[in-house]
Amino acid sequence: SGSGKTYSALLIAQGLGDKIAMIDTENGSGDMYANLCDYDIAPIEPPFTPDKYVQTIKEADKAGYEVLIIDSMSHAWAGQGGLLEEVDKRKSGQRNQFTAWREITPMHNRLVDTILQSKCHIIVTMRTKTAYDFEKDEKGKLKPAKVGLAPVQRDGLEYEFTVVLDLENE
Repeated sequence: SGSGKTYSALLIAQGLGDKIAMIDTENGSGDMYANLCDYDIAPIEPPFTPDKYVQTIKEADKAGYEVLIIDSMSHAWAGQGGLLEEVDKRKSGQRNQFTAWREITPMHNRLVDTILQSKCHIIVTMRTKTAYDFEKDEKGKLKPAKVGLAPVQRDGLEYEFTVVLDLENE
């Protein structure tokens, strides 16, 4: 929060095209930069289902937008009604929790495929969380250690994009 994701996305979008749209899942934060350039906003409210994102991306394509900003894609993963919540719903009462992922993975893949197949240049912002790994202490015991930041999203998603940027508050 506060690192400049939305602001930076809009600056980059201006360099990619003139007709810009934004998917806003951040409770109206897309309006904060209306003085920066002309762009249209499509708010998405909870539940943050991947289908809502897919539908809005397809509508942006049909409307002829050159650039689409998805601010933020983290909600489709970890927000209310996002994929992690759907996994939890499907896991209850099942002996094998991996069965729940059988339905969820195609939903995630459909969202990623829609982004990759869009005619628009798509800029995706994601929230971050502290990333941890294990390292050995002086006695050789493993202990958790902070190793930086990771996107609030399915592991490996960043490899789907042409360019990935990390923003920091400093």
